[in-house]
Amino acid sequence: MNFNTFAVSACAVTLSLTTASVALAQAAAPARPAAAPAAAPAVTHGPALANVCVVSIEAAIGGSTVGKYVDTRMQQIVAQVNAELGAEKTTIDNEAKTLDGQRTTLDQSALEKRASDLQVRANALQRKAQQRDREVSATEQKAIARVGQELEPLIRQIYQQRQCSLLLQRSAVVIANPAMDVTPQVVAALNAKITQFAFDRERLDQAQPAAGAR
Repeated sequence: MNFNTFAVSACAVTLSLTTASVALAQAAAPARPAAAPAAAPAVTHGPALANVCVVSIEAAIGGSTVGKYVDTRMQQIVAQVNAELGAEKTTIDNEAKTLDGQRTTLDQSALEKRASDLQVRANALQRKAQQRDREVSATEQKAIARVGQELEPLIRQIYQQRQCSLLLQRSAVVIANPAMDVTPQVVAALNAKITQFAFDRERLDQAQPAAGAR
């Protein structure tokens, strides 16, 4: 058995940003001009419909200062988690290499015992990585929910200011006259209300009841 191989394969621990965070980053990034000749032809819009408004929640969050802050903070949290898991993985990998080099000098029982112990640690690290992944996802969901709470009354306010009778989500609309889009006003209102808030990684292990607790 190659102990280095089993340890490495058991410890795929690197986390990445979840889908929502990637979507935020994409929404916040400036639009890239389409390469010719794939550019869509210009559209001539009819008159804006009175009292019909359009908004993009994703673009409002992603384009806001607080949305960009959440995305940056999530990247920091993911980097911290990867550093934690990576350090443990490196230790296990190094011990696996050492053990692999001692196959000819250790007796079989000692070799198997150390290999078994190393496998237990590798499995524990894999479980920790899975938990950290859940924690990162929970952290992001909570942060986005906080932004959503700040955003909801602003959308209602702008709905009334613009005297909208109908508000459509932009993702559900194929094409709409930009004059009906209230997203820029929503972003401006959100920027004026909040730019950042402190949050850290959720700790799911702390949320679990103690063993034997009822």
